[in-house]
Formats: sequence, C-alpha cells, structure tokens
Amino acid sequence: MLQSLASSPCVRLIQTHRSTWCLVVLVLGYLLYLLFGAVVFSSVELPYEDQLRQELRALKQQLLRDSACLSEQRLELFLARALEASSYGVSVLNNASSNWNWDFTSALFFSSTVLSTTGYGHTAPLSDGGKAFCIIYSVIGIPFTLLFLTAMVQRIMVYTTWRPIAYVHHRWGVAKPLVALVHAALLSVLAACGFFLIPAAIFSALEDNWNFLESFYFCFISLSTIGLGDYVPGEASNQKYRELYKVAITVYLVLGLLVMLVVLETFCELQQLKQLRKMFYLKKEKPEDRLAILERDHLSFTTVLTRNAAENHKGPFYDRFVGVSVLAPLGGQDDPMIQ
Repeated sequence: MLQSLASSPCVRLIQTHRSTWCLVVLVLGYLLYLLFGAVVFSSVELPYEDQLRQELRALKQQLLRDSACLSEQRLELFLARALEASSYGVSVLNNASSNWNWDFTSALFFSSTVLSTTGYGHTAPLSDGGKAFCIIYSVIGIPFTLLFLTAMVQRIMVYTTWRPIAYVHHRWGVAKPLVALVHAALLSVLAACGFFLIPAAIFSALEDNWNFLESFYFCFISLSTIGLGDYVPGEASNQKYRELYKVAITVYLVLGLLVMLVVLETFCELQQLKQLRKMFYLKKEKPEDRLAILERDHLSFTTVLTRNAAENHKGPFYDRFVGVSVLAPLGGQDDPMIQ
C-alpha cells in the first residue's frame, strides 16, 4: 500500500516540485502571520485609541465653553498648525522650547538614523534644500553604510565566530555544527545583555518618563532598524549634557547595529538553518553542456594517449600511467579535467 501511495502521480508531483510547494507554504504562513499581527494589534490598541479620542473631544469642548471669545474654527486652525509643527519635531510647549532639533549633535543623530535606515521620524527637514540634500545624501550614504557594515562584520566575525569555533573543534574534537549552535546561543545572550538589558536600565535611569519596558522597547525598535519614533532619548527639556548624550546614543546605535549584524550572520551560517533554507530554494541545474564538453575532451585525451602508447612503447611506468588514465571513471573526483 505504501509503495502504491509513493508511486501515485500526486506524490510524484509533490516530490518533483518540493521547493515550490515549500515556498507556497512559506508564503501562506507569512500572510497568516501578518493577519495574526493585525488582529492582535487592532484588538489591543483600538480601545486605547477610542479612549484618547474621547478625552481629546472632552478637553476641546471644555476649552470652548471656558473661552467664549474663542471660536471653534480658530481653535481648529491653531491645532492643525501645532500638529504640523510637531510632526517636524517643533513643539509649542514652553518646557520644550529650549531644545533645538538642528544643532550639530541633533543633526549628527539624524544623519545616523538616515544612513542606518532607522528613521525615527521625530525630526525631518523643513526646507526644500534640506529635503533635496536628504535625498542625495541617502542615495550615496545608504550603500556606503552597507559597504562599511559588511566590511566590519566580516572582520569582526573572524575573531568572534570563525576562530573560536575552529579552536574548540580542533582542540576538543567536538562536532562543528554543535559548536556553532552553542556559540550562536552564547553570542546572542551576550548581545542581549550588552545592548538590550544594560542599555535599557541606563535609559530608564536617565529618562524621567521611561520605565524599563519602554527603554527596552526603544533599544529593540532602534537596533532592529524599525524606528517608530514614538520614543526618542534626549528630548526632555531638563536633559543634562544633552549634546554629549546625543553623541553617546549615536555611537550606541552604530555599535549595536554592528553587533546585531554579527549575531544574524552567525545564525545564518548554522548548518541547521542552511538545511532549512534549502527547502525553499530552487535546485541548481547541472551544467550538462559543460559536462558533455569535458567528457568529450577527456575521451579525446585518453584516445591520444592510447594511440601513442601503441605506437611508441615507453616502458612499464608509462603503461601504468596510461592504464590509470584510461580506466579512471568519467566525472570522478580524481579526474584532473573535471577538477
């Protein structure tokens, strides 16, 4: 029964196009994951949004009742302008008027978020010249940043991944896949402690309105380059040493992004993940034309050797050499033409 089932057309079709079916399952799983995220976010955040809308309506109506000389149209115009300025990082609040968004350290922080594609969105160019320069700066800077990160990650992995794994493998004879898996787990734990947990504790201490969860949320959103912009450090009016703080955050983001790429690259090189990725990749077609050319060249080469051996006898050593060449299997690993 199992043999008849294995020989059925449907099973043969699935086995023939296995990577395609795996890709279909992957696409369906990804779509379901998107829908799952939409359902959860909508069910969790929608009540809070509705409550906030009701509070804003109540405050607006209370302001209009208390200010008889203020019309609803003028209030709407003022709020629209204030919200537009707030989207560019300019606040109308008195306690935020002392912070400038385009001093040198803030501009340096903005440049790092642009080149790393984090893009918090709390600050954006106001002028047409600034917007045009941002386009040109990003077109050149983002590929330059990718080149810089790739070169740095490749050199860092020599000392953090490849050499430690090779040392343990040769020193204690442990299988390389097992060593790589344990190493990746330890590296991820160290990265989580050094660039998520400890910085989150520091941010929660330096930022007055942030708790540990909000600080950890900022670290994750930043180093994953999601950059929602709802939490940006150093924007409080009473922030001490704001310039130095902004520079330190910029250094943290660059170093953290490097560490995250090293961790991801380490996981991508795991043998287990490579086997998983092969399930969704198309198999490489064998270069049949090239193999046919090599086989014909090999046959011509052995034919010439055999003919020369028959015409000019060179001794027993030459006979053994010709015999090995003629009897070598075509396409084998010992074939010098194939190698």
